Amino acid sequence: MLENLNIPTDIEKEPELAIPSIEEQKRIVETLKRLEEAGELTPELLEEYMTGKRTIDEDS
Repeated sequence: MLENLNIPTDIEKEPELAIPSIEEQKRIVETLKRLEEAGELTPELLEEYMTGKRTIDEDS
């Protein structure tokens, strides 16, 4: 089934994101919960946190 799958050789790979520490993950969850309770959590904001485009340090 996968024999028809052709991946271009010149495709650019996205850099791998470092996995946040447990403490950082807890802070992210707390921030997301706070934003959700305030009605300020948008899909775009959630995506920024989940893809590493936004970090807790930026919000401090």
